Amino acid sequence: MVGDNVDIGVYPLNKAQDIANNLDMDLVEISPNASPPVCKVLDYKKFLYEQKKREKQLKSKSTKVIVKEIRFGPQTDEHDYEFKKKHAEKFLKDGAKLKAFVFFKGRSIIYKDQGEILLLKLAQDLESLGKVEQLPKLESKKMIMIMSPKKIK
Repeated sequence: MVGDNVDIGVYPLNKAQDIANNLDMDLVEISPNASPPVCKVLDYKKFLYEQKKREKQLKSKSTKVIVKEIRFGPQTDEHDYEFKKKHAEKFLKDGAKLKAFVFFKGRSIIYKDQGEILLLKLAQDLESLGKVEQLPKLESKKMIMIMSPKKIK
């Protein structure tokens, strides 16, 4: 935003500062490592505002990953499994990642093989809608499996 009466060119630092002061603007160093350093005369507050605006716009365009969770017990019966499977199908169809886990209370940790079978069965049932991102893995009292939705063609 250099005025019409100022030529674009190479100036010594004190002359560049005088030009900025005469225009009631700021002298901003653009690339300090260049030889000589590159500066620009502009309104610094407006520059910061536009920079934040650009960052906000880029952030709004980025896709947000939504993770939905479904919790099972190690001895979940068939009806509950089907009910939760329907919810999992809906989550994957909506484009959200699915975090399915089996929570082991107390001594039920001895049934960790049943929990793994349950999660693998879920992965097999939802194979058409999503792919397994992380196979069932035991972390303290939870066995966790993560699925991501398949791209719709």
